Amino acid sequence: MKIPPSILIVEDHDFQRRILARMLAAIGAKQVLEAANGRVALAQLDAGHAPGLVICDLDMPEMDGMAFIRHLGKRLPDVPVIIASALDPALLGSVAKMADAYGVRLLGVLEKPVTRIHLAQLIAAGDDSRHRRAVPPAPTFTLAEIEAGIRNHEFVPFFQPKLDMRSGAVVGAEALARWRHPTQGIVSPYGFILTLEQADRIDALTFLMLEQAAHATRRLRAAGLDVTVSVNLSTTSLSDVMLADRVTEIVTGCGVEPKHMVLEITETAAMTALAPALENLTRLRMKGFGLSIDDYGTGFASLAQLARVPFTELKIDQGFVTGCSEHPNAHVIVEASLALAHGLKLKTVAEGIETQADWNALRALGCDLAQGYFIGRPMDEAAFLEFCRGRQEGVEACPTT
Repeated sequence: MKIPPSILIVEDHDFQRRILARMLAAIGAKQVLEAANGRVALAQLDAGHAPGLVICDLDMPEMDGMAFIRHLGKRLPDVPVIIASALDPALLGSVAKMADAYGVRLLGVLEKPVTRIHLAQLIAAGDDSRHRRAVPPAPTFTLAEIEAGIRNHEFVPFFQPKLDMRSGAVVGAEALARWRHPTQGIVSPYGFILTLEQADRIDALTFLMLEQAAHATRRLRAAGLDVTVSVNLSTTSLSDVMLADRVTEIVTGCGVEPKHMVLEITETAAMTALAPALENLTRLRMKGFGLSIDDYGTGFASLAQLARVPFTELKIDQGFVTGCSEHPNAHVIVEASLALAHGLKLKTVAEGIETQADWNALRALGCDLAQGYFIGRPMDEAAFLEFCRGRQEGVEACPTT
């Protein structure tokens, strides 16, 4: 475990502040700075102190922990924070969401009284997460460069596996766009999606991914895999009343039956241009495509969408799935979403499973399918085929019980 060289404790209670300082010294902290409230802590930052970690109470005089986190997000957003508080867990969960919204990297919450073991575990987990998730910033590309890449078919689908939570079998994958750039290597969606959306030019990429995913589906099924492949439809595409016919023509032209593909639509997309969207989605369902409502729980008209659109699948947003085994409110939301979906005869997918604990929680709640880094990261077609064959031969990628 790597201990940050400098740690700032923001805590108004003198005794608890001293106890925390001793715990940190005992686990190897070289420098521990102390502040009695957020205002004093900001003064230390203004004086040039740049801690590698902040441990912050919430209920403090003059400037409480929430206000301090807001200021910290503006001044030092890369500094990780641990909240130490005796507040109700539901309130702590709200503060965690607030910290994330302010751009602060929250390592976790220490419920008082703090124990040295829990403190060390949070610091260690934060260090592991930083190394595991660190990625170089995406290169900046112009719209012309991106569109040239699309014309040259440099964009390819990567496949993130979906497992049946009962059997552990691979039953599908989500096709996610990646750019095989001739000089930059593999470029993630952060390098091109926003530019295309802002210019209202996403359709070309959507149809290229659909065609390539359909070809891959045909090859995977010819290799003996009984899988379906999901592809995202953009918001703008749904406003074109010819979309369903075009999608069907592309997929069947690749030698794939529509029933072997799922089209994922976000809640927001389904609310846009309602009449043509409903016409397209109904026609696509009549053709045999599966329809998935993606990022369920993040929009504003979820129940209305489920009532009016012929969905076959509900995909619970990773914001609720990741860590649901630890956060009671998220667990309740996931449980209610699963019950609603099953009552409507919809298949359920949990997106964003990253730990054994979350896998166990979702499986116990009766979720049908699982997707996330715990199972597998997005991979190219050859790697996905190898992943599937490995599981068929009993090489488990993740626990199934």
